[in-house]
Amino acid sequence: MNQPDYYQLLEVPRSASAEDIKKSYRKLAMKYHPDHSGGDKGSEEKFKRISEAYAVLSDAEKRRQYDTYGSTDFHQRYTQEDIFKNFDFSSIFEDLGFGGSGFSFFGNPRQSKGRFSFGDHTGCSRRQAPPQRGKDLYIDISLTLREIATGTSRTVTLKHTGRPERISVKIPKGMIHGKKLRLAGKGNPGSFQGPPGDLYIRSSVLPDSRFRAEDFDLHVDGEIRLSESILGTTIGVPTIDGGELNLHIPPGTRHKTRMRLPGYGLPHMNDDGSGDLYVVILVRVPDQLTDSQRSLVEKLAETGL
Repeated sequence: MNQPDYYQLLEVPRSASAEDIKKSYRKLAMKYHPDHSGGDKGSEEKFKRISEAYAVLSDAEKRRQYDTYGSTDFHQRYTQEDIFKNFDFSSIFEDLGFGGSGFSFFGNPRQSKGRFSFGDHTGCSRRQAPPQRGKDLYIDISLTLREIATGTSRTVTLKHTGRPERISVKIPKGMIHGKKLRLAGKGNPGSFQGPPGDLYIRSSVLPDSRFRAEDFDLHVDGEIRLSESILGTTIGVPTIDGGELNLHIPPGTRHKTRMRLPGYGLPHMNDDGSGDLYVVILVRVPDQLTDSQRSLVEKLAETGL
């Protein structure tokens, strides 16, 4: 259920002073008090709501809590008994000419000359709720493949209701796309002395100029010449940690052949294993030939190659 905004109810800005809040409440109370509204149910409800708003915003500590947590969370933390506890409208109502005694703030709504009772607006009494766990928070981060391979850290802003908090988070290696890192107790605060929720960091992978990731496996292209595909060769293959491996290409290797290098992919997040590195062999065929190259190819063709 959406809770009303107390500032809107009292028709004041959030920056209003205590005196401005009091003046606005007195004005609205004169308009909606049951002694002036002739028993109109809408006015009666409005009077209850503005009185509740005034009971909160005229109290410095309650107002601070309301501004900090927002309307919905405030109502999860405070019952109506809490809101009206030790609050005395008598002097205000005396100034307005409604009498200064006989005001009850709980129970079934009732109206009579000089007295009015404030019950729960939903038509039922609210009791102290049991401890409630706070909601979990989710933050998305983008990582390079190198960061996933080695681990890194990030400073993130936790958008707790009303109070942002910046913390440094250690990102373990192996946090590939879609993985979640749980930080217990770093979520939204609980209600009624309940425990806080958890914070979940979710990862996505930034594009890389050389490597393509598929879960923990990596794919990289390795170019060779046409003659090398026929005769065989050895090429250097980059690794995600910045190193290089020598890969033997056997004679007769075809275009787009995949060659596997076990254990040279991305590290697993929760164990010592790693994915594999796949080298996709691309046979480079020249667009143009020199006269001597053409002559040699023609001779090879004559041999049946």
